Amino acid sequence: MSETTAQRADLRNVAIVAHVDHGKTTIVDAMLQQTHAFSSHGEVEERVMDSGDLEREKGITILAKNTTVFYDGPSADGETITINVIDTPGHADFGGEVERGLSMVDGVVLLVDASEGPLPQTRFVLRKALEAKLPVILVVNKVDRPDARIEEVVSETMDLLLGLASDISEDYPEMDLDAVLDVPVVYASGKAGRASTEQPGNGELPDNEDLEPLFKTIIEHIPAPTYQEGGVLQAHVTNLDASPFLGRLALLRIFNGTLKKGQTVAWARQDGQLKNVRISELLATKGLDRVPAESAGPGEIVAVAGIEDITIGETLTDPENPQPLPLITVDDPAISMTIGINTSPLAGRVKGAKVTARQVKDRLDKELIGNVSLKVLPTQRPDAWEVQGRGELALAILVEQMRREGFEITAGKPQVVTKTIDGKVHEPYEHMTIDAPDEFLGAITQLMAGRKGRMEGMVNHGTGWVRMEFKVPSRGLIGFRTRFLTETRGAGIASSYADGYEPWAGDIEYRTNGSLIADRAGVVTPFAMINLQERGTFFVEPTSEVYEGMIVGENSRADDMDVNITKEKKLTNMRSSTSDSFEHLTPPRKLTLEECLEFAREDECVEVTPEAIRIRKVVLDANERVKAARQRARV
Repeated sequence: MSETTAQRADLRNVAIVAHVDHGKTTIVDAMLQQTHAFSSHGEVEERVMDSGDLEREKGITILAKNTTVFYDGPSADGETITINVIDTPGHADFGGEVERGLSMVDGVVLLVDASEGPLPQTRFVLRKALEAKLPVILVVNKVDRPDARIEEVVSETMDLLLGLASDISEDYPEMDLDAVLDVPVVYASGKAGRASTEQPGNGELPDNEDLEPLFKTIIEHIPAPTYQEGGVLQAHVTNLDASPFLGRLALLRIFNGTLKKGQTVAWARQDGQLKNVRISELLATKGLDRVPAESAGPGEIVAVAGIEDITIGETLTDPENPQPLPLITVDDPAISMTIGINTSPLAGRVKGAKVTARQVKDRLDKELIGNVSLKVLPTQRPDAWEVQGRGELALAILVEQMRREGFEITAGKPQVVTKTIDGKVHEPYEHMTIDAPDEFLGAITQLMAGRKGRMEGMVNHGTGWVRMEFKVPSRGLIGFRTRFLTETRGAGIASSYADGYEPWAGDIEYRTNGSLIADRAGVVTPFAMINLQERGTFFVEPTSEVYEGMIVGENSRADDMDVNITKEKKLTNMRSSTSDSFEHLTPPRKLTLEECLEFAREDECVEVTPEAIRIRKVVLDANERVKAARQRARV
């Protein structure tokens, strides 16, 4: 039977990509609202696609998610067109999610903030889209911002497109540069739910009342899915989910053939094996809900149940004539962290906490199933593992999720994953863009120079803000955020993306101040804190329990200092008019998990429990630490 290529004109698959906080999730909300995806009586919260607790707290998308919009407006010519929308993360640390999302779609909507313009993560996600040869629609969002500069942002984005296309055309000589630059532009305000193809004035809303121009542009410029008529079944697993009733769900993009409930299919596994399995349940997406379906055709994105060990990148195909699709490839990890069981003297104090090595290993293995950009490697210790990921934030998010699930773990300081090229050690580098008020130019340059950063460009828009571009080792960005926010008094914006490997840059000094270390176990007393507070800043409160080797604060000098923070005042039978006044006690500094990981040095680690986060020395005994320091000095 001859196979001819056909199209699904009633279907569009599109990913929304952008830098962090440029409004992807908000515009998806507006698309769902305007196509009546929610029931009229149902209560709908904002940023409905950010379903995880951490996503809501941090205001960022961590996992790629899909929703379905049923559009029957003027541009549909009386039909109903199904638009599958993939909401991808904007942070390069979650790049595996972006690559996975782009494997499901036929085009991308690139969102750019009307004031900030294209930023490093815009470049990262756009490069991935162009490498996948996907057509692009440019949406300039937040045009009603008072500091909008719409025309310049469109011009900057076109320059970025041209630059990226020129870079990529060396690897893909067949790329049509004219087609890449023929990008339709839509001006929108996701919050107001309005879009227009006519450019509004800076700070003004689009002239149209709804998102109709955006829907029209998607239908006209995103190609309909193509498939081979009579072709064998090919369905690619692009994501995983779980249901309390059905167990593991595999999200599939069907490229050819038809998938039916109850059908027996061939499951092409990562190791090359083929296994016949039965589809026990088939679910289609309607708005934000999954509804049972009897069958699904080419181009559709559906979920199937009944295959317990299926993972991302595998294929469901025809048992008689199996034709598996290639596996999804992602960039190599750049940052690693050692995660093991909690070995501190206070381990196991939290009721019901998960403390055993088996429980920690099972949880890490479970994370590997759904997170394609992570790797877990064994270490010399049986109760600790090296976890490799894209960036510090991705690993910190994993540790925070484990903490909320009731795990007690010890997390080491993040390190870089090096490569040996031509006999020389190479380390990952990042391209960093910093926006800050120009008064902080000197402080930022000094900070980046100390972290081996090279300035590659600087632009002053004349608005009192300056944009600087640096090439810096990934190592130099570990612990960078806290120092950067301090230097710029919270006004600076910094973001980066991976920029290849270069030879090892030499030693980098992360922290100029030493640690205050408890020299004995006990309970923190206000008396001891008042006497020691001139020595530095504390991380613990009075009545907190401490142990020997636990870091209780930051020293005001460069070296570490062992302190007795449990010292009690000797009581006498004399009254004193100059008795301790606790109102002079400086409040302690509360560190978040990310700040603890940034603060820790190579010989320190972070103890993470459901109730507390503590920093401690890897070697708790002070005498043993002195011996180890002498040995290192000899070496």
